[in-house]
Amino acid sequence: MTKLIEIRDLSKVYARGRQKVEVLHHIELDVEQGDFVALMGPSGSGKTTLLNLIGGLDAPTGGSITVGGQRIDQLGASALAKWRASTVGFVFQFYNLMPMLSAQRNVELPLLLTKLSGSERRKRAAIALELVGLADRAAHKPTELSGGQQQRVSIARAIVSDPALLVCDEPTGDLDRQSAEDVLQLLRALNRDHGKTIVMVTHDPKAADYAKHTLHLDKGSLVEQATTA
Repeated sequence: MTKLIEIRDLSKVYARGRQKVEVLHHIELDVEQGDFVALMGPSGSGKTTLLNLIGGLDAPTGGSITVGGQRIDQLGASALAKWRASTVGFVFQFYNLMPMLSAQRNVELPLLLTKLSGSERRKRAAIALELVGLADRAAHKPTELSGGQQQRVSIARAIVSDPALLVCDEPTGDLDRQSAEDVLQLLRALNRDHGKTIVMVTHDPKAADYAKHTLHLDKGSLVEQATTA
């Protein structure tokens, strides 16, 4: 298997006044292309910090992060923004949809940064909505959709540019159990049928069961790895 993510001696330190707090301690991690990894751990263990570093939303204090052969810790702000737009899809606990736009238009938003024509953007958004089972809701605004449907729109937005990597931060944290299972089944299908590599932060063991591997963080260190049967 090909390694998509290679993390070496990764540390992250935040300054709080004169105090320095080391959130991640010398992390070593490989994620294979096509893997589905759940990150678990108690509050404050560094899960979201690690996810944000993998997605290029934050910069490490020390060590290296290589994604798809690219050392993202060495990229400047402009190059990093372009890398994120082409390589990573983001799914958050809260859907971050534009309330005045239809599902179709929300899904199109990442494509506005590309040179695609309007008709091509609409075509790709329609395909993404079809993949998440919401083709018949394309004209609906977020307020006209359930929480589970809104999260599926956000997943369509995350995959519309065909990224190699999906990073998901508590994607089911704001959903009822049935909607959560629908979203997790969708993520599993994107991994299994479309080859998307997924790294997902979750506090829910039932959500982690959908992943192929589970990593446990505690006080900024990786302490355990489990393989899901």
